[in-house]
Amino acid sequence: MPERGKILSDVTVLDLTTFVTGGFASLMLANQGADVIKVERPGVGDDNRHSGPPFINDESPYFWSVNYGKRSIELDLKTDEGKQALYDLASEADVFLQNYRPGTAEKLGVAYEDITEYNGSIIYCAISAFGQTGPWQKRPGYDLLIQGISGIMSVTGEADGPPVKVGLPQTDLITAMWAAFGVLNGLYRREQTGKGEFIDLGMLDATLPWLTKQAGKVFAEETPTRMGTKDPVLAPYQTFETKDGYINIACLNKKLWSNLCIGLDREDLIDDPRFETNADRVEHMAELETELETTLTERTTDEWLSVLVEDVGIPAGPVQSVEDALYNEQSKARDNVVEMKHPEHGTVPVIEHPLNYRNAESGFESFAPQLGEHTREVFEEIGYSSDEIEILAEQGVFDS
Repeated sequence: MPERGKILSDVTVLDLTTFVTGGFASLMLANQGADVIKVERPGVGDDNRHSGPPFINDESPYFWSVNYGKRSIELDLKTDEGKQALYDLASEADVFLQNYRPGTAEKLGVAYEDITEYNGSIIYCAISAFGQTGPWQKRPGYDLLIQGISGIMSVTGEADGPPVKVGLPQTDLITAMWAAFGVLNGLYRREQTGKGEFIDLGMLDATLPWLTKQAGKVFAEETPTRMGTKDPVLAPYQTFETKDGYINIACLNKKLWSNLCIGLDREDLIDDPRFETNADRVEHMAELETELETTLTERTTDEWLSVLVEDVGIPAGPVQSVEDALYNEQSKARDNVVEMKHPEHGTVPVIEHPLNYRNAESGFESFAPQLGEHTREVFEEIGYSSDEIEILAEQGVFDS
């Protein structure tokens, strides 16, 4: 391997997942150099290919965003020939990902016990809504449901409003990151012991550790509630309205609080007994919000950022649109959005992933694959002859 090669360049991943939980996990592995082979249904593919709108020439940019750097093959796993072809691939692979509802992998013949007959050292990760055990194990689950069941929605939204879903598929992404982390742990352990691993990952299980301070309140026999952008243990730590928009301000200690008051030209608040300590400010949060917003609405967000960030060093920032977040000067300086060539659409923007190594490389090398684009290529690589591949095509194992 070159001195600055990609860390996972010798790892092959078979990805049988659909949508985001497995897709983002294997995306993370692909970004670090793994050869991710996405196994899809002939003629249909991952359901996420068809999610939307919007579409760009009948293709989903949402699908693209979680499938860069992968190769796609088609296999009909309901045929004996398709299953055997998968087993042949699994015998050469390092990682096997699936997100079937518990029981489905067994019906298809692709459960851990089936795959380990061909490769006993494989790292097998089974992702589901509630895991492989427990009374809810066979319930279906998607991000919306898990956001509700996990308690996230109970603490998201305004205090006097209804529960609110986080505006991105948070529990899908949380689960995906745990899956990638678990796979890497499994690979590391295999290096030490030579043994494979089975990883049972439930979306609810994956989400609960992220409750942190809200769980802490429960453990202290308190009830977390919806607080809008406010924080249960810090103040001011929230969004405030300005003359032309919104600003986020985070003051975590006495010095920052004093500097904020100076920057706002509200030195009268420094010694106000209601706001003297963080605990005082949390106790009088509504009054604090009124005092600060009365002043903040006098100037624009940019004007306040100039004063608060540049002059007095307060952690503060604007509430940006998604477009502004992707293309602001900091994102541009860090090359967070790069451009890749799409075979049909010309140059297309791609969000890169954030691990910037000093002694290794990362990054996507190819665009999201077309359905079945690499079927023949992948089977040729594991020793199938042209005649054998043609027979599989004729048998309907994949679309020719």
